[in-house]
Amino acid sequence: MAHGILIAGLRRWARMPVVGRIALIYLLARLVTTGLLLMAAGASSSLSRFGLTPSLRDFVLGWDAQWYWWVAVNGYPAVLPTTASGDVAENAWAFMPVYAYVSNAIGLGDWAAGALVVSLVSGFLACLMLHRLLRARIGSTAALWAVAFFASGPLAALFQVGYAEALFTLLLLIALDLVARRRYGWLYLVLPVMGFTRPGILAFALFLGLHGVLRWMRRDREALPARHAVHIVMLGALATVVGFAWQVIAGVVTGDGDAYLKTELSWRRNWLPDPSEHFLPFEGFVRGAEFWAGQAGLPAWTGWVLLGALLVGAATLLLRSRSVRRLGVEIRLWSTSYLLYLVAVFFLSPAPCGCSCR
Repeated sequence: MAHGILIAGLRRWARMPVVGRIALIYLLARLVTTGLLLMAAGASSSLSRFGLTPSLRDFVLGWDAQWYWWVAVNGYPAVLPTTASGDVAENAWAFMPVYAYVSNAIGLGDWAAGALVVSLVSGFLACLMLHRLLRARIGSTAALWAVAFFASGPLAALFQVGYAEALFTLLLLIALDLVARRRYGWLYLVLPVMGFTRPGILAFALFLGLHGVLRWMRRDREALPARHAVHIVMLGALATVVGFAWQVIAGVVTGDGDAYLKTELSWRRNWLPDPSEHFLPFEGFVRGAEFWAGQAGLPAWTGWVLLGALLVGAATLLLRSRSVRRLGVEIRLWSTSYLLYLVAVFFLSPAPCGCSCR
């Protein structure tokens, strides 16, 4: 009897449209993450940031979501707040405006409700886009497995809390799909929204540069029309301008040209005894490796060795792995670009955060 039920279930699954399968996978994954959040709520004590018996709404508004809520309600400070020692304190300039204001509009003033809807819907649509992007490269079944892992991975709770990651990921997958399909014109609309959703658009600018170089090198195998070349150059310039625009805006509003970078660096003082006063590319990753080595009671050089091994392993996987090569050149170029971006700007702090320099 059980065997017959299983066979019938598999047949119904096979007849179900792909959208329905993805919806079912996503729904089951959200039920699991909701259960985990409820377990966390039950284990929360008076010493927790959430206090005793927090609700699911408390988790939607938890951690960095508080900053997006603050932006939606209060906007950005015209004067940078400072600590008792005179350093720039943590403030809202570290968080981009699109997710904050869209959530407020969707929630009709109830920011938590809007944020939950935006994250949930963005996560589901991102699953659809991921399947679309991978289906032609690895087949529908393997793409569906990729969706299942994506929807239920270790960070899957981000699909139902007030973080911009789900929306940014959706926009990113749309952008990658447009590049893969050579539909460059739509990117003029997508890239600015991406750039003001969360940090990372500069990695896409690098990706477009690498994509353009590769298309030029392979023009004997795939024609490179002049209009495509112009689009790639213009879009790369647009992504670069958008990538630096928030720093300029923060500088104009506050009167401090380094307002954005000083804000980002303010988070590092929570973890480093002697953080740099100025942003230096690649320093954050190196200092992060030192921090984690120290947490394990190891000398700093072991962190550098582990970091080097991690980067070499990632590069080898991207360049030589047959299974990764099946994903297509666009996905591999983006992965390479984003890895370089993270190494250049990211600080490996233990706190949940969505900003690039922390």
